[in-house]
Amino acid sequence: MNNWHTKTSEQVLSELRTSATGLTDAGAEAILREVGPNKLEEKKGKSPFKMLLQQFTETMVVILIVAALLSLFLGKTTEAVAILAIVLLFGLLGFFQEYRADRAMAALNRMVVPKVRVRRGGKVREVSATDLVPGDIVELEAGNVVPADLRVIDGFNLKIQEAALTGESEPIDKDTAPIPKEDLPLGDRKNMAYMGTVVTYGRGVGVTVSTGMQTELGTIANLIDSVESGKTPLQERLDKLGKMLALFGAAAAALVFGVGMLMGEAAADMFLTAVSVAVAVVPEGLPAVVTITLALGGQRMLKRNALIRKLPAVETLGSVTVICSDKTGTLTQNKMTVTVVDLPERSVEIDPSAMTEMDSASADDLDFALAVSVLCNDATLDHGAEYDSGKVIGDPTEAALLIAGAKREISKEHLYETLPRVDEVPFDSTRKRMSTIHKVEGGLPGYLLPLQNTPFLLCTKGAPDSLLSVSEYVWVNNSQVPLNAEWRERILEANSRLAQNGMRVLGLAFRSLEAPSSGTDAEQGLVFVGLAGMIDPPREEVKAAVENCKLAGIRPVMITGDHPLTASAIGRELLFTEQYDAVTGQKLQQADEGELLGLAKTTSVYARVSPEDKLRIVSALQSQGEVVAMTGDGVNDAPALRRADIGVAMGITGTDVAKEAADMVLLDDNFTTIVAAVEEGRVIFDNLIRFIKFSLAGNIGKVLIMLLAPLFGMVIALQPLQLLWLNLLTDGLLGLGLGTEPGEKDTMRRPPRNPEKGALERKDFYQMGVVGVTIAAVSLGLALYYYNPNNPEDLTWQTMIFATVGFAQVFQALALRSSAHSPLAISTNPLMVVVVISAILLQLAVIYLPFMESFFRLVPLSAQDLLISIAAGSLVFIVVKIDRKIFRR
Repeated sequence: MNNWHTKTSEQVLSELRTSATGLTDAGAEAILREVGPNKLEEKKGKSPFKMLLQQFTETMVVILIVAALLSLFLGKTTEAVAILAIVLLFGLLGFFQEYRADRAMAALNRMVVPKVRVRRGGKVREVSATDLVPGDIVELEAGNVVPADLRVIDGFNLKIQEAALTGESEPIDKDTAPIPKEDLPLGDRKNMAYMGTVVTYGRGVGVTVSTGMQTELGTIANLIDSVESGKTPLQERLDKLGKMLALFGAAAAALVFGVGMLMGEAAADMFLTAVSVAVAVVPEGLPAVVTITLALGGQRMLKRNALIRKLPAVETLGSVTVICSDKTGTLTQNKMTVTVVDLPERSVEIDPSAMTEMDSASADDLDFALAVSVLCNDATLDHGAEYDSGKVIGDPTEAALLIAGAKREISKEHLYETLPRVDEVPFDSTRKRMSTIHKVEGGLPGYLLPLQNTPFLLCTKGAPDSLLSVSEYVWVNNSQVPLNAEWRERILEANSRLAQNGMRVLGLAFRSLEAPSSGTDAEQGLVFVGLAGMIDPPREEVKAAVENCKLAGIRPVMITGDHPLTASAIGRELLFTEQYDAVTGQKLQQADEGELLGLAKTTSVYARVSPEDKLRIVSALQSQGEVVAMTGDGVNDAPALRRADIGVAMGITGTDVAKEAADMVLLDDNFTTIVAAVEEGRVIFDNLIRFIKFSLAGNIGKVLIMLLAPLFGMVIALQPLQLLWLNLLTDGLLGLGLGTEPGEKDTMRRPPRNPEKGALERKDFYQMGVVGVTIAAVSLGLALYYYNPNNPEDLTWQTMIFATVGFAQVFQALALRSSAHSPLAISTNPLMVVVVISAILLQLAVIYLPFMESFFRLVPLSAQDLLISIAAGSLVFIVVKIDRKIFRR
């Protein structure tokens, strides 16, 4: 790609075969036919049909489909329809999630502006942005969105807000001079304007150098399109679990079929029994409960200002080991603020306590300096609201100076009543300063009384070294003294100190004039007043959130396009790092893969990074086994948001592109909300594991019943539809209750789960085995007591198995509740009480309602038999509690 920023305006115009008057219409049309329209290509993605089809290829879903087809083959239409209904529900939920997640490119296309002002054949006209071609001369003014990548060839106070592309929090001053260095970050290319950025101040003219997919925005579009978002840890674990269950189910079904055939049973009956075993193995309620649990978790997160766009992201948050956060607006307030004014004899922090402790002379010097900054200012402040939240129109730096003045009750409107502006010397990048000239009409406030005999006042602000070069005096105690070497050294030291703290520093100066002057000659012999240090301050609550991250075993990392000094200062203040140097994008670009991995392992603050850099950082962290959350608000963040295990976009300042590429959107743009979401994610994951253990232990019990019952003459212990009902009733309803349990007390005081480990540990399998054996033992014991081989029509024994398994799992669910709470405490989770009562009532309805008898082939139990079944089921509660106490010790 051409390094347009290194060439002079004349070279650029010559290379593009154009001139300051623009292309001819015929020439533009010819180029348009050659390069194509100025728009981002939307590459053809997966068709909705293919997306829907892929939802039915997950292992657990395939098992259910096979079970349904076998049931249909055997004439069990009811069972087949019930299973397929669950499969369809699961598939549709997954489809809608993926379909919504595939629209980032559409959001990018919406960023292209519809009309632009171009010079064609020496005349200015409006044309469609899509008709723009390389060589077109584009006129820009405040409020315009830059329609393509431009090389600036003329400008007047031109400033462009590039935060969406580079992460730089302040608008960038643009000029026309070539920059010799080729390998520069986008934020340092001061003579370039990039597609999708916004002109905030002044006006300018640029020659189009790249359009459409050749622009920097187009490069990002390609990056987004090339990034594949992998499965979440939950999806991977469930997939592994499904494969394990498939093997177990197939083996168990084959074993039952083989044993039955050896015992001389009919092949058709044993085939039906094998299908029953396969159905018993698969937790049909798992997909539905997982989806509902994640959705409820998403609703709880919404109350904490985190909007979940993709349900699996809720769980992914609980596994996060690294949070890569943007700086501007997320860790900081996204509001430039004057925090210190350095006067020749003292430094004053701009907060009420520091300012009230000053003596009158120092207060006058501070007010004098602030008055100069308010007079030499083009921004306006709406005083209809409080000064710190009032609406500011204009450059953020100038707005910060107005707000600092307002804190001392120095307003631009009041000063202009006695000091009206009569002339100005605009800012330019060569002088690095601007000046305004005011007529002194009397009635000055006390701190300006030394100027009451001055006809005109020149106020200047700009780069400190620029002001010092034209200053001869310094303002001390309401009078000017010569600016000697000692004063100069003290000012330069203060400037260096403030800059090292990551502040943007502006110098302030004035001069008395006998007559107004419109030229730069007036900027001589100035009186240096002081330095204003400003910064985008950190959010107050973020430091505590960072500490919580570290306690939870999560490493916070700052990745920003801002200046390295600013980034490292904010990083130190918020406890991201203790180092004074940030790793820059330039250093990342020069690093090979080995060096990159080393940097990713140790670096906590990155600055001046490009979209490609962010992508490489996230990929490097993932290659080291980290589960990465990436936050961002700009177009430049979108590829990394999509690559990360969970992408987090800003809801207030975020672009459409970032939101579409993200899994979660922060409604308050606050880093603290991410930490709250991580906590919620951990609670949800704990509950899902609790549910999986509950479901699989129950299924082990059912499989054992199906395997062992034929040995005692009970060929088919439970019919497929009975098993499906038990799975959905217990796994579905009771699982939903377990999925909404409150968090444990140590949720954010333990390290994240290792993503390399499976969903379940060895002790979990042991505990599930114990519970499964208990369920099978009590159920089969009762069945043997009630089974009468001489009366095969009496199905009391089968009803007792059905009832006991159901009640056993109710007690199992109560026992597995959060260990931080009493199993029977209602206040901690009222939903659990509702689902337990519902499960019991539904179980009784199936047994006792007459129209259910032919459907489920069960018989009503006597009151005595029902109580025996409930008492037998309650044994599971005792076994679970004893088992948990043993393992806790």
